[in-house]
Amino acid sequence: MSDTSMIFPAAEYQRRIRALQVEMGLAGLDALLLTTPADVFYTTGFLTRFWESPARPWFVVVPALGDPVAVIPSIGADLMRRCWISDIRTWNAPDPQDDGVSLLADCLCGLVAASGRIGIPMGLESHLRMPIADFLRLQDSIAPRKIVDGTAAVYRVREIKSEAEIAKIRATCAVADAAFDRVPEFARQGVPLSEVFRSFQIALLQEGADWVSYTAGGAGQGGYGDVISPADARPLQTGDVLMLDTGAVRDGYFCDFDRNFAVGRASDPVRRAQEALYLATEVALETLRPGMLACDLHRILTESITRQGAVAGGGRLGHGLGLTLTEWPSLTPLDRTELREGMVLTLEPGVEIAPGRILVHEENIVLRAKGPELLSRRAPAQMPEILT
Repeated sequence: MSDTSMIFPAAEYQRRIRALQVEMGLAGLDALLLTTPADVFYTTGFLTRFWESPARPWFVVVPALGDPVAVIPSIGADLMRRCWISDIRTWNAPDPQDDGVSLLADCLCGLVAASGRIGIPMGLESHLRMPIADFLRLQDSIAPRKIVDGTAAVYRVREIKSEAEIAKIRATCAVADAAFDRVPEFARQGVPLSEVFRSFQIALLQEGADWVSYTAGGAGQGGYGDVISPADARPLQTGDVLMLDTGAVRDGYFCDFDRNFAVGRASDPVRRAQEALYLATEVALETLRPGMLACDLHRILTESITRQGAVAGGGRLGHGLGLTLTEWPSLTPLDRTELREGMVLTLEPGVEIAPGRILVHEENIVLRAKGPELLSRRAPAQMPEILT
């Protein structure tokens, strides 16, 4: 086993595996089967953009004791050998007859007793990155071993970030902060929104992003209609509010926050909405503590907005952040996940300015023992105005 690995030293991954194995013991799991890019990266350090190709499945098996086993297509063997684990089993993929199923079944049967339980994430925000038909074949091949829900074991470990992970997310936020500073250079009256989006992505790459997985936003008179639409060719006009939102990536870790800009002087309704969002975020930064629930933080944000006479936006008002653009928990009235020290979260309150017009404000934080620490640079209290 190597003492070094990609992104982090091997000791960081060993700590994660030990934490997973503790949770597995509490849940009565004899192994974890992980199939998604984030979980493979989390346990091994295997970082690649080859995940964009859905043609091949990838597997990592975490046993109750000992180091993980990578069961992967042979095309990934060289890169996996640069990671910290030594047990790497490969097959030539894609194989339409047996795309790793027999190799994976042999691995699981060798690590888990016939009466054992194998966990795999099955809950919210999880997915199975292998063909369903192959998964059913796998179940038959390893019987009487049972595949059960391992969501909690994975989530309870991944949701608490190490200081090394927090530093990576902070660095990615700094990339976005620098790119947002440059927005007035390329976002001006008369410039199509599509061109603004392209220029923003270029700025993120120039400032140090490895890639830009997510760029969204909007622009409209007195606010925008949603926060997920692709850009169109409509030119920016005086009276518009421009919002840009990014999920840039550096060393495998995301940031996720937005910034708003008025094109010309901000109108009074826009100024009031900006103030309500800024103050609601301040209240959350002052009052949030470990032990609160996700729904408590949603309530804090909503009640602050309402007290100021504004109409709080619907949906969730923030979420977890890390190896993926959005992670659990979700800040909704229904999510009772305990917020714990070391969680990285977004605060994302929104208000309705007028029918069909909203304003959304987002920051990235890490929850410390005494309250939140900002990872993104705090947005200005007054909305920036692009006057040229």
